[in-house]
Amino acid sequence: MTSQTIANTPTPEQIHRAPKVLLHDHLDGGLRPATIVELAHATGYSQLPETDPEKLGVWFREAADSGSLERYLETFSHTVGVMQTRDALVRVAAECAEDLAEDGVVYAEVRYAPEQHLEGGLSLEEVVEAVNEGFREGERRARENGHRIRVGALLTAMRHAARALEIAELANRYRDLAGGGVVGFDIAGAEAGYPPTRHLDAFEYLKRENNHFTIHAGEAFGLPSIWQALQWCGADRLGHGVRIIDDIQVHEDGRVELGRLASYVRDKRIPLELCPSSNLQTGAAASYAEHPIGLLRRLHFRATVNTDNRLMSYTSMTREFEHLVEAFGYTLDDMQWFSVNAMKSAFIPFDERLAMINDVIKPGYAELKSEWLFRQTASTSGSVDSAS
Repeated sequence: MTSQTIANTPTPEQIHRAPKVLLHDHLDGGLRPATIVELAHATGYSQLPETDPEKLGVWFREAADSGSLERYLETFSHTVGVMQTRDALVRVAAECAEDLAEDGVVYAEVRYAPEQHLEGGLSLEEVVEAVNEGFREGERRARENGHRIRVGALLTAMRHAARALEIAELANRYRDLAGGGVVGFDIAGAEAGYPPTRHLDAFEYLKRENNHFTIHAGEAFGLPSIWQALQWCGADRLGHGVRIIDDIQVHEDGRVELGRLASYVRDKRIPLELCPSSNLQTGAAASYAEHPIGLLRRLHFRATVNTDNRLMSYTSMTREFEHLVEAFGYTLDDMQWFSVNAMKSAFIPFDERLAMINDVIKPGYAELKSEWLFRQTASTSGSVDSAS
């Protein structure tokens, strides 16, 4: 290992400071435990398994750490349960933006399902407007605390329901808002039994409207889910997509052979919204060292690093990269590669993506990568002083 490689190996503090880009994060999967407790008290929600914030946080992690996607998704009944009022949605969205900014995230696309927040009498439009207001407030608070972040919303339709076209139309109405708004569409929920082709009308509508969408695919279900999302539905990105590894064969002599679907995904630069910690919890990978992201990075797929559900996985973008640095020996160059990949794949205009890459991300990593020079100078100076 060269001195340059050692120098580029990030410290935990550098990982935290590095400008990071997040494409796959669920609003209802990232609440602060204390906020859940306070909102439950304020709204009369009485189903929480714990009312002490610390114990509640542990409960969420343990309940989610089951190896089953279906069991993992059950934990959302409590977070969604306290997100049924306008004030709650504004608060949760604002705190989301604040927390991501404090973690060094400079651009994020956060998704949520408006149809899951109607029990308190809100309309779909009121839900979207409350969340947008919260994101703008969170961005403002972040600036006051010396951080910069831009947050775009992805509206999600639940794949087991029948409102996908309605939510797609909602996403289209709230795009292009001044100051930030809805940047795209998604479908989520259990994959088995609910293929993306059930919602072709929504995807056809979005394509006619020249709008963006990603699809949860290739997480719990395999290659057919990915194939349908791309070739039937026309997804711009794959939510997770980790099971594309099933179409890649690594031979004993080290040769790697890509199947036709894997070749298509790589050749077309289809972004993969990989979520390592979440994948370990749902059984899509056995360990960080065995996670397909290592091979996908070596093969130059358009791989990105994401959190999925920060509360359930007890994670952040900093923690995700810490795990990957430990597992694969990633350097600041690798972190920059993942971050630029994500920014290239964001659902905002090209010129804005390019400005974020050239004016925010690359300068941020250049500064971090140059710090070893000054540490080396200080160390050399100390040696000279002691020798004299």
